[in-house]
Amino acid sequence: MSNTSIIRNGLFILAASLLTLAACKKSTSNNNQTQTTLSADDNGGYASDASKLESANNDVLSVADFVATSGSTSNLRVTSPYPTFTKTVSGTDTTLTIDFGTAGVTGLDGKTRKGQIIVNYTGPYKASGSTRTITTNNYFLGTNQILAHKTVDNMGTNDSGQVYYNVTVNDTMLLDGSSDSTISWTGTRTRTWYAGYPTAERLDDVYLIGGVTSVTRADGNVYTFTISTADPLKIAVACPYIEAGTVVITSSSFTTGSRTLNYTYGGGGCDAWAQLTIGTTTYTIYLH
Repeated sequence: MSNTSIIRNGLFILAASLLTLAACKKSTSNNNQTQTTLSADDNGGYASDASKLESANNDVLSVADFVATSGSTSNLRVTSPYPTFTKTVSGTDTTLTIDFGTAGVTGLDGKTRKGQIIVNYTGPYKASGSTRTITTNNYFLGTNQILAHKTVDNMGTNDSGQVYYNVTVNDTMLLDGSSDSTISWTGTRTRTWYAGYPTAERLDDVYLIGGVTSVTRADGNVYTFTISTADPLKIAVACPYIEAGTVVITSSSFTTGSRTLNYTYGGGGCDAWAQLTIGTTTYTIYLH
């Protein structure tokens, strides 16, 4: 993944011309391989579904983090009108409701969000040992509805001095808002705040993700995704794609062993391309 996003004057701009050029070159040179995966491996569709879930999960968490810690929605990098938020405190318990409205709010990342993200937490939001629960109410990211239920435990800092969290997920995504096209996942994640923690700027936030989750696709097949401990997923708020990392995929529906999904294809960067290895063959796939 070699193309990068450009952030200029605080605005997120996708280098569309470079991405288009790379896409044309890769899809042409790997056309035969892509056709082979259609029959051999469901065209890697489970990889696209997992990528959608992973990106949506991180997006909900990062929005909640930003609003809770900044006390504002004005720097979420969205077009007007800004989403509203309410904060209700009862003793040591706090409920934060972030409301993007029914019409939706479009961010400078090109994504439109609508509905509500609801955060319940006890004690200071950033304090080590704190726990928060994040749910959604009629919430959409683009055309996909996100039914989220996450528990996030602040574990303090790791040996590198980076803040990290243990995240338990039980989420469902309705593709294009349809209950006929549902993907869901359960499991645990370790979410390390790799860059941007000290600043008030959301677009410089970068996270490293590890852990194991189980994904159930609309066709009923179940897949287990295990992120490599040595090569965690790298997710930047300023990029709509997973930039780097390696995932091992297993499923009872596979007849030839596990799969390896490599997001660091081409050296890492902000694009929708990855590599899927099945047995001894590696395919270039587009995670649309």
